[in-house]
Amino acid sequence: MIRFLTPERRSRIADSGCKNFAVYRGRGLYSSRDLYCRYMATIQSAAAAAVPWLLILFLFSVSPISFRSAVAHQLAADGTVIELNDSNFDTAISTFDHVLVDFYAPWCGHCKRLSPVLDAAAPVLAKLNQPVVIAKLDADKYRKLASKHEIDGFPTLKLFVHGVPIEYTGPRKAEQLIRFLKKYVAPDVSVLKSDSAVYSFVDEAGKDFPIFIGFGLNESSISEYGLRYKKKSWFAVANDFSEEVMVAYDFDKTPAFVAIHPSYDEHSVFYGPFEGEFLEDFILQNQLPLVVPIKSETLKLLNNDERRIVLTVVGDELEAQSLKLIKILRSAAAANRDLVFAYVGVKQWGDFTDTFDVNKNTRLPKILVWDRNEEYHLVEGSEILDDIEDLGSQLSRFLEGFREGRTIKKGISGPSFIGFINSLVSIKTVYLIVFLVAVLIVLRKWAQQGDAVHYTRHGRSEDEDASKPPEIASQQDYRPTDKED
Repeated sequence: MIRFLTPERRSRIADSGCKNFAVYRGRGLYSSRDLYCRYMATIQSAAAAAVPWLLILFLFSVSPISFRSAVAHQLAADGTVIELNDSNFDTAISTFDHVLVDFYAPWCGHCKRLSPVLDAAAPVLAKLNQPVVIAKLDADKYRKLASKHEIDGFPTLKLFVHGVPIEYTGPRKAEQLIRFLKKYVAPDVSVLKSDSAVYSFVDEAGKDFPIFIGFGLNESSISEYGLRYKKKSWFAVANDFSEEVMVAYDFDKTPAFVAIHPSYDEHSVFYGPFEGEFLEDFILQNQLPLVVPIKSETLKLLNNDERRIVLTVVGDELEAQSLKLIKILRSAAAANRDLVFAYVGVKQWGDFTDTFDVNKNTRLPKILVWDRNEEYHLVEGSEILDDIEDLGSQLSRFLEGFREGRTIKKGISGPSFIGFINSLVSIKTVYLIVFLVAVLIVLRKWAQQGDAVHYTRHGRSEDEDASKPPEIASQQDYRPTDKED
């Protein structure tokens, strides 16, 4: 290797390599100064030639890390929707704990309508204690990546939790999507260690779900239910709290399990026992408020409750007389937790009240027991709450007569409970079905016309085909529609 160096460089290497010749000759290692000098010069020149290659290898090993760092720096949870591609997809789902990815196609109409929803939700979800980053991938352009994640329709939403994909089947309107994901990323059971932590937990939970807090309870005692009912309720345990909190949530001893309905300004307290079915029964009973206003949203919630419904029909839910009655119903509900108490106004939902034979000539308020299916029960002599000054006594007589079996069974004059749920389908669905039927009819007519043309062409006489030259006849046999797809 020394012959490839310039004479000047070779001389400097030889001189430096010969400095220690006397030492090695004294040890009997080299007998010739020239041999030793050549050997040392060769080693040093080889080392000098290797330096650039070592530098290249070092840069090669470091550059991927620097590249990944640069990409990660660009992927910030700043409330904007991140545009993903082949180069940054894996980095994005590994950088953030929770990423909601919209697999879309630019030509898809549903995708275009979903896009502003995600734009509105992104800044809110980015500010959560457990941020959710929203990203999108053009699955029509990056088909290999879409195929890897089994995308077979647009838009498809997938939530990546610590890199693991989960199919998102929740709501797709901004407010409901935020509420769903906020609940999803929360811990099963939060541990609260101060008064301020309790108040903050209730405030941040919002008003969309019931809240259950165990005061003086261990996390392990409710962890099972926190996991089981995670999508329906918030759960927490508080270990350090003052008497101020006890007064605020109306319990006077511990351990206590408190159910809170922020949207209805209600709460209930359970003092045990905290094992077996007792605690779960309390949780199930408090998924709904004490008195449920009947509307489309609450009917869906009632579908998951097996208790019978004590239904009171009033003229207008907002009248002073109705508000007074609802307050009395709330007291009765607290003492009869094996029943669900509900109310509905004819003015608010007349189509629903019609099914219980309520019309403009019916005396109101009317009270009945609905079994959530095809029948309801009237208590003889107690179906009309006509004494405004003594509503409490009338309600007590009604419940007593119901439990004693002094009832008249009647069938509802409209759809069943499941029918009501199904009737909530948007009228747009009906229009869509009609449109599809019309399209199928048109396609069928076209197909019939095509069959007629095909029959006419092949019904020609053999003499007519034989009169044509062979080249033309062979060309006529080929048609583009005959090609195999």
